[in-house]
Amino acid sequence: MKSLSVFGTSSDAGKTTLVMALCRIFVEQGYRVAPFKAQNVSNNSAVSDDGSEISRAQFFQAEAAKIPTSYHLNPVLLKSQGNGSVQVIVNGKIYKSQGVKDYYQEIDTLKIQVQAAFEHLVKHYDFVIAEGAGSPVELNLLHKDLSNTFIAQTFNTKTLLVADIERGGVFASVYGTVDLLESQLRENFIGVIINKFRGDMRFFEQGRKIIEQRFQIPVLGVVPFQPLNINMEDSYSLQNYQQRLGDEKLSVVVIACPGISNYDDLDPLMADEEIRIEIIQTYQSLSAFDVVLLVGSKTTIRDLQWLKANGLFAEILRFQGHIFGICGGYQMLFSRLDDRNAYEYQTPIQETGLGLIADTVTFHGDKILKRGQYQAFGQTVSGYEIHLASAGKYPLFYEKGRIAGTHLHGIFDNDEFRTAWFRKICPRYKGYTYQAYRETQLQTYVEMIKTYVDYETILTALKE
Repeated sequence: MKSLSVFGTSSDAGKTTLVMALCRIFVEQGYRVAPFKAQNVSNNSAVSDDGSEISRAQFFQAEAAKIPTSYHLNPVLLKSQGNGSVQVIVNGKIYKSQGVKDYYQEIDTLKIQVQAAFEHLVKHYDFVIAEGAGSPVELNLLHKDLSNTFIAQTFNTKTLLVADIERGGVFASVYGTVDLLESQLRENFIGVIINKFRGDMRFFEQGRKIIEQRFQIPVLGVVPFQPLNINMEDSYSLQNYQQRLGDEKLSVVVIACPGISNYDDLDPLMADEEIRIEIIQTYQSLSAFDVVLLVGSKTTIRDLQWLKANGLFAEILRFQGHIFGICGGYQMLFSRLDDRNAYEYQTPIQETGLGLIADTVTFHGDKILKRGQYQAFGQTVSGYEIHLASAGKYPLFYEKGRIAGTHLHGIFDNDEFRTAWFRKICPRYKGYTYQAYRETQLQTYVEMIKTYVDYETILTALKE
């Protein structure tokens, strides 16, 4: 069978969730399927089963495909460090930090790694569904492309296009993208899926005819807008979070620093009917909230300076409620952050933290990557660690009075811990089963794709 490349007319067109859904659909039909993205640009990452670091999106797609995770699913990951610099993760490990210009100068070397990862997956699965990045027809960048044309041409994949109708200009974007595809990609082109449609589908019947009859482009589905409140891929996606509010008992404010990462730690809270979440990006009083939550950051020291500059640092210190920090947010709670060798910050620095935990956080050159079961907060919890810094007295977690935090991502996925911690604040808090909710969300989205997308035609094309 041939593999499939899923392109988009733009970023955030819905490629990630469509790949996830197609993986589950084809797995349900008895195929062994692997998701893949050659190069992802995201600060939202996870530790895979082989101990490597990959994008959270590919980790999520593998969950849908019901396969083990490894760096082969996402051989190149770029994590923004600000000031035009990125941390380059190759085969799940830090390769180096560099500017974009220097990164592109090594693109031929990276192509070798990407090709090896894809070939590994092809050997072990019936076929691969490769997610593209942005648009496949950025003509000035085609020679530097890893995720779109390089994969599609090297492995002669079938191609599928996803268009975001919510942005507007869907006809021009579909026609223009297909018209600009290189000949090999057009020959392997299956069709287009119109995504994120709002309103009455009948109003797009004429639009479908225009694309199919005038443009001669098969429309394989028109998918209604349906937010998926799990595994948001980037900071832009935060805007699509929808809370599932019911009997509200607690209010939590999330401070979204510029370098925010691993925001999927918010998923269990966004889905909790008893917790109201407010995400803020500028100064405001915190006195009306029960909990302040500081989540992960790719640029912890820079974000700490940002808190100081906009007044939120002082506001957190005035706050009398409970404070919880995760990873970079946890590190901000300490008395001092020591990066004298400039492993994270651009120059050697020792920055004063919030001082709510009497200990020093020290940055190291080797990133800690772990996944598994941990003893924390008096319980056995599951989670994973991705961090450059460590703390002497409290390397994994801290809890005393109203101050708590941990280096563990996924801490709130643990029902027993989440219920116990929030019940300390509000005895009336009941809790819920997050994993059951998560699987329901995933499967509901998959069933919607089954309804609106002609996946049988896609499967037939892969068998040609």
